[in-house]
Amino acid sequence: MLFRQLEYLVALSRERHFARAAQACHVSQPALSEAIRKFEEELDVPLVLRGRTYEGLTPEGERIVVWAQRILADRDALKSEAGVLRTGLSGRLRIGSVPTASGSVALLTAPFCLAHPLVTVEVTADLRSDDVLRQLRDFELDAGVTYLHRGLGDRFRAVPLYEERYVLLTGEADAPAHRTAVTWAEASRLPLCLLTGAMQGRQVLDELFAEAGVLPSPRVETDSVAALFAHVRTGRWASVVPHTWLHVFGVPHGMRTLPLVEPSRTVPMGLVTSAREPGSVLARALAEIAGRTDVAAALEHLPEGPGPSPGAS
Repeated sequence: MLFRQLEYLVALSRERHFARAAQACHVSQPALSEAIRKFEEELDVPLVLRGRTYEGLTPEGERIVVWAQRILADRDALKSEAGVLRTGLSGRLRIGSVPTASGSVALLTAPFCLAHPLVTVEVTADLRSDDVLRQLRDFELDAGVTYLHRGLGDRFRAVPLYEERYVLLTGEADAPAHRTAVTWAEASRLPLCLLTGAMQGRQVLDELFAEAGVLPSPRVETDSVAALFAHVRTGRWASVVPHTWLHVFGVPHGMRTLPLVEPSRTVPMGLVTSAREPGSVLARALAEIAGRTDVAAALEHLPEGPGPSPGAS
């Protein structure tokens, strides 16, 4: 059994296409197909459903690919540990984030890169929370920034980072005059642009709207918080955005933010890593940085802008 056979099988499972899997592994398609065929002979079980096109993995293949992911992750962890002993921490740290939290990731990557100059960082934003956890389980990510909830179970470790709260973002001319807050019921009656229903951030908003006894009917939906700001800038829409993004954009010229009340509720956000031992040395290093970084306090400092915002208080 060779590591490259495991890599080919994992790539095929991920790409679900022989040609794309071969391209991801930087080999020819016949070479990848032959290596997997020999792997099947070695294990004496069929791994791939073969037809005129790729039809998926067999039940045996689905089980074997989990072992392949674990073995490759352990190999990478071993190489990382050896690298730390030899030259210090190096390699590539892979972080995934849900859209509402992606604006806060830089508060972790900046001190991490300062502490570990030989490490490069890859951030995948705009993931669904389920995708963050799945990619952690499949060893496609080292760490994720997402919602903390009981469903995390014993398979993950979490470092709390901050409490997400929400503000109404509107054009300055559309903001309710002389108001320092707005209710969820009032917000529901505005022309809204919100995250798509598949995102947990939107599901949280729907729960809060429901708690206020209303159901929002957004005209525009997106999987990007930055796109929400862009739509509000046109002057045609209002949106509900997490306060963390004010740390990134401030309150853009011509816009206003107002805290949302009735109900007033926050949602815990944190850094999540696999609980499996020995695990990723890069993930452990990032968790150490997260544990001593006051992300919540940093998010309260807004960039210089055209003026103070009621939503920042």
